[in-house]
Amino acid sequence: MANKSKPKPRKLSVYLYVPNLIGYTRILLNCYAFAICFSSKRLFSALYFLSFVCDAVDGWCARKLNQASTFGAVLDMVTDRISTACLLVILSQVYSPSLVFLSLLALDISSHWLQMYSTFVAGKASHKDVKDSSSWLFKFYYGNRMFLGFCCVACEVLYITLFLLADKQNENLKDVLMSTLKQGSALSCLVGLSLFGWSIKQVVNVIQMKTAADVCVFYDMEKKQ
Repeated sequence: MANKSKPKPRKLSVYLYVPNLIGYTRILLNCYAFAICFSSKRLFSALYFLSFVCDAVDGWCARKLNQASTFGAVLDMVTDRISTACLLVILSQVYSPSLVFLSLLALDISSHWLQMYSTFVAGKASHKDVKDSSSWLFKFYYGNRMFLGFCCVACEVLYITLFLLADKQNENLKDVLMSTLKQGSALSCLVGLSLFGWSIKQVVNVIQMKTAADVCVFYDMEKKQ
């Protein structure tokens, strides 16, 4: 009996995968959220966080429905990076020194862009495949879904909380953080926990950028041999 090969999905069907439809919804949510960010800070924060939650939902759907796709992975990462970048730009306008948030923006985009590019150069299926890395933190970060989720949530919660705490333009970042942490309230605990997860994520971003750059350099060296 002849082997019947599985029919290839049509181009339109990939665009209409459930995870990708969720991705389009995230884009719409973010567009509206940033349009009202200064007129309705709480609604903005709720919509922004809802979009972030949808990021986890689309990954779950991709695995359960067997609808993982390269387009979906790129759509997911681009949406994440642009969303975070826009929020960091806003924070750079309401806090001083603004260079802190602009530097975080540059680190976030460069590390993830290099990681995605090095993934294709190395012929890997996912940018989360870091088993060959020499950094235990880097491997643990991408290898443990709970830990990765905590760090990502902590980072976004910290940024949203900082935006909500800003009463006026040009707030001093250090003063706001110190006064919040000294309150000894539930908000202080939230900010402290978020700072911990945020710190780990920034360290991972630095490791990711260096590791991805090394992959690109080794690729160039092999081509010249």
